[in-house]
Amino acid sequence: MPALENYFHYRNLDVSTLKELAARWAPELKFKKGSTHLALDDIRESIAELRFYREHFIKP
Repeated sequence: MPALENYFHYRNLDVSTLKELAARWAPELKFKKGSTHLALDDIRESIAELRFYREHFIKP
């Protein structure tokens, strides 16, 4: 497990946290999720959701 642990940083980014903040602070923003419930699809969808919040919610 130590080899796997090296890939993680002590600061983790939780997409669900951004989703909850956006729901409260910008409720007009909605990300449409699919429903395949396959692991790889869920990972790709989470990356797409994070990208959506970065582009629409967290503006430079």
